[in-house]
Amino acid sequence: MEDPQERTAIVFPASGEFQKARLLLDSLGLPYAIVSPEPGYALVGAPALITDLRGLAAVHDASSEIACSGWVNYRPGRSQVPGEPPRRFDPDVFGPAAVMFIGPCMADETKVRLTVHIGGDLTEAIPYLNAAMPQACFNPGSRSLTFMEEQRLITLYPRKIMIGKAEELVDGWRAIESLRTLVNSVWARRASISPSYTARSKPPVLELYRLLPRIDCKACGEATCMAFAGRLWKGTAAPSECPPVYSREYSHLRGPLVELCASYGVFEHGGLG
Repeated sequence: MEDPQERTAIVFPASGEFQKARLLLDSLGLPYAIVSPEPGYALVGAPALITDLRGLAAVHDASSEIACSGWVNYRPGRSQVPGEPPRRFDPDVFGPAAVMFIGPCMADETKVRLTVHIGGDLTEAIPYLNAAMPQACFNPGSRSLTFMEEQRLITLYPRKIMIGKAEELVDGWRAIESLRTLVNSVWARRASISPSYTARSKPPVLELYRLLPRIDCKACGEATCMAFAGRLWKGTAAPSECPPVYSREYSHLRGPLVELCASYGVFEHGGLG
């Protein structure tokens, strides 16, 4: 791994898959380094392998035997794994977490996006979080809560989390652990919180509107791009229903729009995922 530009972080959903990939690279005599979430992020991540293109190819070729969540160009970040074990909660409504997907952000390839599955069920917790987080936006249609953490776009669903614009893998782990602590802390004091089922949709609609052509062409069936942004947010329309975004002139909007919609649970096939 002499060329730092060729270093790749391969991420796994579980420690067992990491161990299988590590044994494979050992058997082939290929170099690697390890980025571990332990001890501070041990409940929200599995160790990752840092390797070169040969190591990536070997793991990719063994994809029928080794499950990986994805890979991204590796660059050391500012985030450090805490030296203390993570805080424990009883009960733990969040549960263990597994990164099921990682890849570059379509809106900013210097950042990464993650899809995380959790062992708990946040269905009952999300209304309490909605009440405790006035900056968040609750979508009753997808039963999701979306908010910004600095530049990171985070959406919580009952059993998964989507994180956009994380700095890199360790920063992603940090964001997941921060959510685990937040969710459990709010749940622990739920007796003093009145759950809110009120939808606060204005900020997400504006975010979606900024990624539309804003020419009010009516090709989507709506009179304005703002009205179409509202349908996207509600989950009653898909990005592909905006023909200009799929034309050459506005093609630069397509990737960021699709990524933002996916973070709200709206996918290309239409409707809520």
